[in-house]
Amino acid sequence: MSTSFKALIVEKSEDKQFSRHIGERTIDELPEGEILIKVQYSSLNYKDALSATGNPGVSRIFPHTPGIDAAGTVVESQSDAFKKGDEVIVTSYDLGMNTAGGLGQYIRVPQQWVLKRPQGLTAKEAMGFGTAGLTAALMISALQSNGVTPEKGPVLVTGATGGVGSIAVSILSKLGFNVTAATGKASAEDFLKRLGASEVINRETLLDNSRPMFKEHWAGVVDVVAGDTLANAIKSCQYNGVVTASGLVGAVDFTTSIFPFILRGVRLIGIDSVECSMDVRTQAWQALASDYKVETLESLVTEITLDQAESSLLAMLKGQSHGRIVVNMENS
Repeated sequence: MSTSFKALIVEKSEDKQFSRHIGERTIDELPEGEILIKVQYSSLNYKDALSATGNPGVSRIFPHTPGIDAAGTVVESQSDAFKKGDEVIVTSYDLGMNTAGGLGQYIRVPQQWVLKRPQGLTAKEAMGFGTAGLTAALMISALQSNGVTPEKGPVLVTGATGGVGSIAVSILSKLGFNVTAATGKASAEDFLKRLGASEVINRETLLDNSRPMFKEHWAGVVDVVAGDTLANAIKSCQYNGVVTASGLVGAVDFTTSIFPFILRGVRLIGIDSVECSMDVRTQAWQALASDYKVETLESLVTEITLDQAESSLLAMLKGQSHGRIVVNMENS
């Protein structure tokens, strides 16, 4: 008899409505792959919320188990690169999109998706970072490798209460940067300052897209919003400023002038944490386990059980969450 386990299951009805429940799945139902993993912790991301509500841009195969992040232990391996008992992390690729994800107590995935959890990170800490932390690490690394240092001036983080934003604020602060956090949540100012933000501004101040350039201000930008927020940030960068972009919380496009690029040498760098190479993501995870590991991580994390995942995902869609939500899959 195949081993059964608990999972969040999203189902699509004949009238194209979507429902969610905690149910039983079996290992035999999992897709093919060289590595079978018992999941210890997962985490919730905006993409999981979209998958759980049937967004066709994320998931098209139902019934389905979301969860783009997972940390756990190898149970079976058909790969020489991994053995039973290895502590591993899987994030992004197709996990939790159309491949059964980390909101199930077991996953089976291709070996190319798996990396060994670096020393210095517990499974819970790894999921406290998750895809959001990986993305933040890639963005900050891009700023640093392009010459942005604390001495150059302030760094702007947009969408600062979200997963990527809150982790970016924490890491940049640890590295000595003067961080300005932009948010639409007035109640989050104390939270963001505890993470290390020097200044908290209302996101509305970044929506003015009326001029081709603004006064030079930011040495670097971590943007997950896009739209007019990204356009304004580009126009407000210092000479040789660097803008990293990874999200579309506010819009899927933006309009700006060419002037910041040709008169100030501003650089716009796109960040992808889904299909980036294993070498790149391994380096980022090593940084998260060492130089980028923050003392504020615990204050960023809310731990829940699998039974609480649905309500937390729906709250995330409504903008009613902040920081990181980690799901304890062993106590679910």
